[in-house]
Amino acid sequence: MIELKDVRRTYRKGTEEIRALDGVSLSIAAGEFVAVMGPSGSGKSTLMNVLGLLDTADSGEYLLEGRNVSTLSADQRAAIRNEQIGFVFQAFHLLNRTTAVENVELPLVYSDRPDTDGLGRKALARVGLADRATHFPNELSGGQQQRVAIARALVQEPGLLLADEPTGNLDSASSGEILELFRTLNRGGATVVVITHDLEVARHADRVVSIVDGRIVGDSRTADAVRTPMRLEA
Repeated sequence: MIELKDVRRTYRKGTEEIRALDGVSLSIAAGEFVAVMGPSGSGKSTLMNVLGLLDTADSGEYLLEGRNVSTLSADQRAAIRNEQIGFVFQAFHLLNRTTAVENVELPLVYSDRPDTDGLGRKALARVGLADRATHFPNELSGGQQQRVAIARALVQEPGLLLADEPTGNLDSASSGEILELFRTLNRGGATVVVITHDLEVARHADRVVSIVDGRIVGDSRTADAVRTPMRLEA
């Protein structure tokens, strides 16, 4: 599904040049559950932004389902994001005066689908919140709010789900529930990529890719990765 070839992304901060991605090459097959681990400033969030077409690389090539998306226009990237990629963030980004189902249905405003009736409630049912459709965010727990955010990411039925520190604002019990939900979605066919600095989060994935200073420094099955974890600083 995903193939990056020698991808580089550099930012300028005043006179300082920051190499957020420094020659990253990475392949992720359809149906994988991958955790990308790294300390703060390692480049993992920049990597997610590139994978999700929220940012573009300075050089290198990005193939998404065999299509070179490196040189697409902003409108073309937006269309792919809306139809093929679901995003989950640490902050839930829910509209407080909008019900759960209305929050979930927001991406459908930009959809070209001829019939979107019922998709919001269907997505809520997938995350176990069918009975909370008309509740507002302030009537939901943190774990339930993140489930609504996940349902919103799923409403277009994308093949790729990208999550950036999805349990960062949750307690341990809610975190476990969210990670099990990702596992269930993965078993259902979704390709899941989770960005994290937390080894406990990474344990739920099948594969761990480690990034430091914008470079891939490790890529292994989860069982091997957790035996010899890289040293991380939150």
